[in-house]
Amino acid sequence: MCGIIGYVGAEASDRPLAVVMEALSRLQYRGYDSAGVVVVGEAGLAHAKKAGKLDALEGELAARPLQTASCAVGHTRWATHGGPTDRNAHPHLSQDESVAVVHNGILENHATLRQELRAEGVEFASETDTEVAAHLLARAYRDLGNLPDAMRAVARRLEGAFTLLAVAADNPKEVVGARRTSPLVVGLGQGENFLGSDVAAFIAHTNRALELGQDQVVTITPTSVSVTDFAGNPAPTREFTVDWDASAAVKGGFATFMDKEIHDQPDAVRDTLLGRTTPQGRLQLDELRIEESLLRSVDKIIVVACGTAAYAGHVAKYAIEHWCRIPVEVELAHEFRYRDPIVTVKTLVVAISQSGETMDTIQAIRHAREQGAKVVAVVNTMGSTIARESDAALYTHAGPEVAVASTKAFLAQITATYLLGLYLAQLRGVMFADEIRGVLEELDLMPAKIQEVINSEGEIRALAERMKDTRSVLFLGRHVGFPVALEGALKLKELAYIHAEGFAAGELKHGPIALIEDGQPVFVVVPSPRGRDVLHDKVLSNIQEVRARGALTLVVAERGDRAVLEHAERVFWVPQTPTLLAPLVAVVPLQIFACALAGAKGLDVDQPRNLAKSVTVE
Repeated sequence: MCGIIGYVGAEASDRPLAVVMEALSRLQYRGYDSAGVVVVGEAGLAHAKKAGKLDALEGELAARPLQTASCAVGHTRWATHGGPTDRNAHPHLSQDESVAVVHNGILENHATLRQELRAEGVEFASETDTEVAAHLLARAYRDLGNLPDAMRAVARRLEGAFTLLAVAADNPKEVVGARRTSPLVVGLGQGENFLGSDVAAFIAHTNRALELGQDQVVTITPTSVSVTDFAGNPAPTREFTVDWDASAAVKGGFATFMDKEIHDQPDAVRDTLLGRTTPQGRLQLDELRIEESLLRSVDKIIVVACGTAAYAGHVAKYAIEHWCRIPVEVELAHEFRYRDPIVTVKTLVVAISQSGETMDTIQAIRHAREQGAKVVAVVNTMGSTIARESDAALYTHAGPEVAVASTKAFLAQITATYLLGLYLAQLRGVMFADEIRGVLEELDLMPAKIQEVINSEGEIRALAERMKDTRSVLFLGRHVGFPVALEGALKLKELAYIHAEGFAAGELKHGPIALIEDGQPVFVVVPSPRGRDVLHDKVLSNIQEVRARGALTLVVAERGDRAVLEHAERVFWVPQTPTLLAPLVAVVPLQIFACALAGAKGLDVDQPRNLAKSVTVE
């Protein structure tokens, strides 16, 4: 949710502040409503912070330059405790200004700690839970004389999810971080080191990174990195190399990051498919740490995810049940552990998350593992919490997704779950090798088919421009078209701030048809007429029903399906595709429409109001 960057270098200069400001610009995709920085130089701490977008902070720094420094910490905040104001922005300083802190997460026992500190005479300058940590850290630093020891002492007292970064006024060559659940990663440089909420924070300077585990404290200096647990014991670490560079997080000539990422989708699917088979033609996954005998014994699969990732899970349900003959449930991660789910050692949990840091999903997989289940992570970020805490990881290789509303990650997640389903079918012997090979060959054709849809975006954008005053849009779909309809509606809610609902087309007569009135736009995702004629004909009947009541029917249909023409006001054609793979092309016109409609309304497509890219609190 919040963006965090820490930097330490060998000499006092303008570089620490420049590195931090560049990182904050790169981390804007996470969503934020205020920003701030703190530097440490010969004169101690100097900081600046402002509510609003990053240019407000840049204006403050232009009017009031900070000193040269050896280390710096930066933060973009998405408000939880206290509104998005200057005084609630991070960093927060202790009352004696001996330490400064930035924080991602929620400190659940902040009220109790605040009372304790007030009883000691501490005066609070903000409404945030974070300021509690700053005052506690200053007290511990005064008593222990060592910032890493002080951070460990404070971290042991805090409850909830948090990443904390801290600097001390009297030590310009050290940044200390603490991590519990909330994301933090180390960047390894030459004569300089970095901390970030994700690798995008420092990828312009190094592609070498270090994973941090749960309940760990990290100390970086210009020449060293030290990692311990909260008790002070040395903790094991694992270095990895980031396989994309800073240019991958730049718009590349498109008007918005979301435009770019829609156009990135053929590559995202192609890269997710790469290297998945052995020379003998058998499927292999990324980091599989589950015995094959256990996977063969699985009698139920539960997909846990939130938002768009959950809709990818719904698509996966249709494919995996068809190929593997295993029952699949799709659970919203934030509901999963609170409803006492039935999970056994024969349950396989599949956790889907772009960032790998979605807090609800993290808590869901922890609950599942406590019940004895094995967990497979489908994530886009190497070294993320979900990847590390799962028994297996299947990476989507979509590259960085900067826009808050997901597009290419969605298609990559669907692709990855197809691979998982085929792998399980191969392992369990329920599909012949040539059947699996046939599906993989069809998947290899999908990037070109997705590109074909993108190439026809002009007519979709033209429609969006004409509909910019629309206040409500409905979406209908059946079979795998149902989660596509749900995703199409979600994109409009996220980007255009209008009423949008997705329905299973068969539910139409059970209530939703009451919403239809003259001029009501309705997108209908029509199944292929090849092989599923019954569903195709039923959806055509649905189109007739809403059109008879005055709806504006906007149809996504397979090229060559002439039967839809007499029932549709507009048809957006997609290439002929096997039914289970159809969501990879059917959703693309809906993504383009949502993006274009928001743009026509003059809205911020990349950073919709009230939303953050990675939801790292429950």
